[in-house]
Amino acid sequence: MPPGHYPVSHLIAVFAMPEPTLEFVNCPDAQGGHRMAYWQWGQLDSDHVVLCVHGLTRQGRDFDVLAQALCQQAAIAGHSLRVVCPDVVGRGQSDWLKDPIGYQIPYYAADMLALLQQLQPTTLDWLGTSMGGLIGMAVAGLPNAPALAKVRRLVLNDVGPVIEWQALERIGQYLGNTGVFDTEQQAADAMWVTSSTFGPHTPAQWLALCRPMLKPLGDGSGRLTLHYDPALAEPFKAVTPESAAQGEALLWQAYDRIRAQTLLIRGAESDLLSLETAHTMTQRGPQARLLEFASVGHAPTFVADSQVHVVLSFLLD
Repeated sequence: MPPGHYPVSHLIAVFAMPEPTLEFVNCPDAQGGHRMAYWQWGQLDSDHVVLCVHGLTRQGRDFDVLAQALCQQAAIAGHSLRVVCPDVVGRGQSDWLKDPIGYQIPYYAADMLALLQQLQPTTLDWLGTSMGGLIGMAVAGLPNAPALAKVRRLVLNDVGPVIEWQALERIGQYLGNTGVFDTEQQAADAMWVTSSTFGPHTPAQWLALCRPMLKPLGDGSGRLTLHYDPALAEPFKAVTPESAAQGEALLWQAYDRIRAQTLLIRGAESDLLSLETAHTMTQRGPQARLLEFASVGHAPTFVADSQVHVVLSFLLD
């Protein structure tokens, strides 16, 4: 069986890896700065970095399965690789901002530049899910990007310059409601209500994705809550159709400047990335190659073998 076609479960079983290392980078802001956490897999001295950036309310541990598969496939090929999965500020192990106005794409992109300054890659690939893809477009589309921020290959996971308004309205209905749960399973069941569009997962896979999303409530009760700052909702809820259109124009400008080889992944049932927008992205800018996953909406999680192998083939060929 060719190396690129090993089942992900086989790769993980044969090339078992320890837990990722947790590191921090100091990022400037108008309130004195904040720390952004990031998880590292693979060879920590490698100058080939794959940066995996999560969606709106998620965190870097979303990519555990994909990160392990990337590192293990690179090891089979004798290639040095480091996979870095940040917790975007306000999520996971990262600080919460004093001023929620900073929970926006341009500020996130600035944090990623600070991270890259710390990592010092000579080869940079980027995979971004939803919000992480928007941040990736902002960085990859910088007109005068420093060498360490020049993206070689870019995977945009179910996102483009045009965000469908009905999807924003759907997300706005739950964003900021971090909930209170008695058990991990209760929390996982609640998250499934808003995230079933991620597509089919086994109960074990879904629970594994949910665990890093939780933290103790902090009242000594043993109850749990979601691990993000509820104030993320403040700038999000301030978005209007008019401001969204202005942001769309800026994102198209960034997209058209991208020179990275680009793979656009779309959940076939996505309400956030329309098929029309996806096709337009194949015709302009980096002329992305489009691939759709059936029975998935917004957004694929790269837990299923078929999804993981698409990324392995694109980034490690």
